[in-house]
Amino acid sequence: MEPILEVKDLKVRFRVRDGYVHAVNGISYELNESESLGIVGESGCGKSVSVLTLMRLIDIPPGEVTNGEIYYNKRDLLKLSTNEIRQVRGKQIGMVFQDPMTSLNPVLTIGRQLTETLELHMNMNHKQALARSAELLGMVGIPQPGDRLTDYPHQFSGGMRQRVMIAMALACVPQILIADEPTTALDVTIQAQIVDLVKRLRDELGMAVIWITHDLGVVARMAQRILVMYAGYIIEEAASKDLYTDPSHPYTLGLLGSLPRVDRGEHKRLVSIDGLPPVLGEEPKSCPFAPRCSFVIERCRQENPLLIPVGPGHRTACWVDVKTRTARA
Repeated sequence: MEPILEVKDLKVRFRVRDGYVHAVNGISYELNESESLGIVGESGCGKSVSVLTLMRLIDIPPGEVTNGEIYYNKRDLLKLSTNEIRQVRGKQIGMVFQDPMTSLNPVLTIGRQLTETLELHMNMNHKQALARSAELLGMVGIPQPGDRLTDYPHQFSGGMRQRVMIAMALACVPQILIADEPTTALDVTIQAQIVDLVKRLRDELGMAVIWITHDLGVVARMAQRILVMYAGYIIEEAASKDLYTDPSHPYTLGLLGSLPRVDRGEHKRLVSIDGLPPVLGEEPKSCPFAPRCSFVIERCRQENPLLIPVGPGHRTACWVDVKTRTARA
């Protein structure tokens, strides 16, 4: 199967007063048709920057893509003109942002914001776009969708605003939907509803999904394959089941250990990861997780590991086998 999206050795940095912040440090991955891919990591690891670069939504300057290629259906998105990327953005690749209140225009009705996309990309007249907008709101579970088109964003709850954002992202039936931490500001019940909604729409529409989150508990229900990021690197890649049952990187072990578990009979203290993430003023020459790692060996402080296969479809960037606590050959 040919992947619909290929990211190759992507590097992104930002100019700051004292030099540069190296936000993404050479990541590569593929996305297949109708696949759900999760990208997981703590705040500042580069996961959001990587997908905003894919959509050509980072400000240049201060942002700068120093290396890499992003192929969508064999076209390098980084080389498209402004007009060409506008035809891809929204129409072929949709995106749901983290905070719907800052993503929706507070002085325009929901109907106006939905019809604008349909009129621009789908060549609909205003009447057709209104009818389709009501249909989209109904699809994402908003009651009395026709009546809500004349409402403004502040008249919707947080969960309903996020549903509106999903409706906007799906307006043109994109081939790929990117969801950038869409459940972060929502309570647990609404989180579950949004995850179930995206899963249902993925199955109905056959689109691929990239789900960005810091919460391994959320992505477990959503993703078929997971990338774990740290300090701008992908440090582990595996099928969802393999990652949860057989993690191979100390950072992934720490993330999983911090999750409350209800499937264990005994009470166990949650794990915390000591220390702080690195300040990425320079690209790390050694393993960026070494100062916080309980498995660290001398090689970790001297050389940054590459992703190596540890099983079918499972790769990790670590010099130590965490099961045996011995150095890899």
